[in-house]
Amino acid sequence: MPSMEPTWTLAHLRHAASTLRHGRNPASTVYDSLSDDFPFALAPGWLNLGLWEGDGGDPTEAPLAVRRLVETIAAALPSGGDVLDVGNGLAEQDPVIARVASPRSLTAVNITLSQLRAGAPRLTEAGAHPVNGDATRLPFRSRSFDGLISVEAAFHFPSRDRFFAEAYRVLRPGGVLTMSDIPTERYPRGPREMVAAFSQLRAWGLGAHTAASAQVIADKAERAGFIDVRTERVGERVIGPALRFVRDRLERGDTGADRSFSLAVRLMLSQVDLLWERGLIDYLLLTARAPE
Repeated sequence: MPSMEPTWTLAHLRHAASTLRHGRNPASTVYDSLSDDFPFALAPGWLNLGLWEGDGGDPTEAPLAVRRLVETIAAALPSGGDVLDVGNGLAEQDPVIARVASPRSLTAVNITLSQLRAGAPRLTEAGAHPVNGDATRLPFRSRSFDGLISVEAAFHFPSRDRFFAEAYRVLRPGGVLTMSDIPTERYPRGPREMVAAFSQLRAWGLGAHTAASAQVIADKAERAGFIDVRTERVGERVIGPALRFVRDRLERGDTGADRSFSLAVRLMLSQVDLLWERGLIDYLLLTARAPE
């Protein structure tokens, strides 16, 4: 039987407190509080929503889905080049990137130092060099990389415009940008949507600048100088199944969570569900290329 011991760990309490006070670096504040047992994690150590086969009703699909998402995004990277992973989470994705792209070198940038430390074994496995840095002020010389990958992180960056400008700067001519993002396809209308949107902004340390449609995000990449910008909206294979999976896991009671913690997770889940079902958010895959 699953343990029903209370699961309000110190990490969870820090995450709850971060919604009240984000500090100068909201993304780092929020993600510093996330550990391997984060309640929305689809598999231990993974922080992405996955690319699913099916509707999320099969719990054995979750660990496959999180890897499939990274494999799909990494497939656009040039083989055997110098690759930069921007916003690498707990580094579970870096061995996957290394396997798919066979890079000459792999560098992982994360603004949250604690995540780089927690991911050290996976970084070693991937042969990746960890760097504590800001995606909008990348600490690298211009034209240092052949490929840049960013999985489900850009909505946390202080500015997508500055991120695209930096990505363009550090890529060599012909270099490839491949990434995923969570666009906002419309602004909230009415009190329920406004409450749901505001709660998610606070929970993840996001600002109003986060809201940008898939088309606006693509336009930003083009304005930075990228060409061959291609996008695909895949929320039906990402957000929908991920929500179903977490909801089912709560219903089965196999999270080991006590009642108060489960209630908090359910409340947060309901807010994301509302944003998804009403078409406010989607999931975006984007690839682009620096001109020769």
